[in-house]
Amino acid sequence: MKRQVLSAAIALALCGAAQSASVNTLGLEVLGSYVTGLASGDGHTTAGEVVAVRGERMYVVNATDVSLDIVDIADPASPRLLKRVDLSGYGAGINSVDVSAHNLIAVALEPEDKTDPGTIAFLTPAGKVIRTARVGALPDMVTFTPDGRKLLVANEGEPDCYGEGCTDPAGSVSVVTVVPMRPELPVATIGFDGVDLPAGVRVFGPGASAAQDLEPEYITVSADGRSAWVSLQENNAIAALDLEANEVREVFALGYKDHGVAGAGLDASDRDGKINILPWSRVKGMYQPDALASFRVDGETYIVSANEGDARDYEGFAEEIRARDLLSLPDLADLPGIGNNPELGRLNVTSARPFGADGNIYVFGARSISIWNGASGELVGDSGDQLEQWTEQAYPAFFNSNNDEDNFDNRSDNKGPEPEGVALGTIGANRYAFVGLERIGGVAVFDLGKITAPQMVAYANNRDFVAGNKVPAPDSGPEVVRFVPADSSPNGEPMLVVANEVSGTVTLWRIRSVQ
Repeated sequence: MKRQVLSAAIALALCGAAQSASVNTLGLEVLGSYVTGLASGDGHTTAGEVVAVRGERMYVVNATDVSLDIVDIADPASPRLLKRVDLSGYGAGINSVDVSAHNLIAVALEPEDKTDPGTIAFLTPAGKVIRTARVGALPDMVTFTPDGRKLLVANEGEPDCYGEGCTDPAGSVSVVTVVPMRPELPVATIGFDGVDLPAGVRVFGPGASAAQDLEPEYITVSADGRSAWVSLQENNAIAALDLEANEVREVFALGYKDHGVAGAGLDASDRDGKINILPWSRVKGMYQPDALASFRVDGETYIVSANEGDARDYEGFAEEIRARDLLSLPDLADLPGIGNNPELGRLNVTSARPFGADGNIYVFGARSISIWNGASGELVGDSGDQLEQWTEQAYPAFFNSNNDEDNFDNRSDNKGPEPEGVALGTIGANRYAFVGLERIGGVAVFDLGKITAPQMVAYANNRDFVAGNKVPAPDSGPEVVRFVPADSSPNGEPMLVVANEVSGTVTLWRIRSVQ
């Protein structure tokens, strides 16, 4: 089951001929793959987590090895390692990489103690470190502004634990000015002290202030470089940033998805021995996006979110519990299926905010992508349960498999396929979202022609499933997805690049229209 591409046939089956005739179906086929050779395959030693591409060079970071691979992709069918740069002198782990319009490479490194300030190393295309900058705690993602003059850094600021003797640094966004290139690069910090938070933003870490509790995860920047949006994943929120004033413009509470509505259901159990995607009454999903991407239509900016979900789990505080553990609560005792493991009993839910006496249970993530209005934070569209519907059709024997073993249905109780990475691309006159599925693997493609109803039109997976194999073959654990337009591609064709952290592989895909 390798290099499988599923598009028009499943689109017709799942959407109906009339509806799929109005969308533009794509095909994806593997051009080539790069193997770092550093991943253990069991998730304990990861590599190839994040990739950045410019021209004929690909830059790949390896977290555990604390290294940057510079790869020649002049021939995308045969990626070739040019140099592995040891960056262990600048940090204990690597979290992100990006390359600017001026061919400046930025790498985010965290120290041995993740609560200490992090470091950004700036390198030439040949791999020489020419500058460093000190940023906030746990720099988790970096992205340059479109003009390449500034680098934005999402400093997640995770605690080391909760309770006496623990440290919980503030989350923030660092803005590093790199043009002009000065001996010491200016760094501005956008923090959350004193920022007004609307009802619904999850601030729930024991003893944490709002500034400590808000944890920036991923950033998307407007085309003009004046604005940015950052996901606050655990907080179920997105912050809009003003990059001219270097301040938070507004924080949007994302609300909750109703999994009791037809077309927005989920498979809730890993103990029912079957695929069972259903609407579940009184089950709400916290969107909790990881990656974001942005685009502009008719004067409005829209944000696309990959709704992965994440729970806090530290010494001193862990919010995740099974739904069956809530059976004794009066407001939940009558919830159908809550005490039955093949139904809702094993579903992972939060014991923290918004949990309360409202008769609902709240799950992590929404198993979907969503589209939000960038000015108001209003939900515009959501993909419902399309991800699970498509992966059921594609891999019924490995539905909701984990990324470090080839099995059946073991993630249904816990965020399902976990959409994590997202990139936008235009093919012809049509805009698409390309979404990496962290657990089962592969890339889902959505037509964004109707922003109120993103329509899945293709699914491609290069993972080699072998029943009972405890160390999956490539590609496993997609982390970051990059779209390369034709005019920037080494072969003159639009291309998709997907970094897979569990297998330590980066795969280059050809994108073609099949309609």
